[in-house]
Amino acid sequence: MSGHSKWATTKHKKAVIDARRAKSFAKLIKNIEVAAKLGGADLSGNPTLVDAVQKAKKTSVPNDNIDRAIKRGAGLTGDSVEYTTIMYEGYGPNGVALLIECLTDNKNRAAAEVRTAMSRNGGNMADPGSVAYNFSRKGVIRVSAQAGVDEDTILAAVLDAGAEDVSSHNGSFEIISEPQDLVAVREALQAANIDYDSADAEFVPNLEVEIDADTARKVFKLIDALEDSDDVQNVFSNFDLSESVLAELEQD
Repeated sequence: MSGHSKWATTKHKKAVIDARRAKSFAKLIKNIEVAAKLGGADLSGNPTLVDAVQKAKKTSVPNDNIDRAIKRGAGLTGDSVEYTTIMYEGYGPNGVALLIECLTDNKNRAAAEVRTAMSRNGGNMADPGSVAYNFSRKGVIRVSAQAGVDEDTILAAVLDAGAEDVSSHNGSFEIISEPQDLVAVREALQAANIDYDSADAEFVPNLEVEIDADTARKVFKLIDALEDSDDVQNVFSNFDLSESVLAELEQD
């Protein structure tokens, strides 16, 4: 399981403050709006919308908010939804690589907020292409710990559907596939009655770099600052965390 996913899993076990939950809700709603705009409001014909809705529900976004976002994105309310995706590249403390994905209606604001978060938290912006080559676009499905489900169970369910790798951490699982196989792998899980938390196309590092606890704290501070921006949708990185480092961080 990637370092970023281990960190997300670790954070998930801690109390979620209201401000961060509200920002998370806003970003999930934005994902739903974009998916509905691109593929329509019909879930049966829009797998991207299915995954956006699933992720929102798993994060406890109210159904009314989800329904309104679908209608707004699909243009059924008369509102106009116009977002642009922008990818920024940079380096965090100790040269950790970062890809910062923005979904924004104001490019200048997004650029300013990303640069400010980087400069104030030990990061540096990088030229386009200088970081991205270290990452590959992959389908990533995350499965929380649940009764009767282990790595072998998941492998048996998804291997023939196109899954490339299954890894685990503290009972949670991460399934990697090619982006075009994401829907098939997700449907294979559903057919096996295995609940999943999220299914997204993400940028996965080709080579991970293990970092110590002190560096991890600095990287987390930077990522938190970036994610505080409403325009920053995702932050992808190439760091890895050993079990001993994770254990130390969980004591903070």
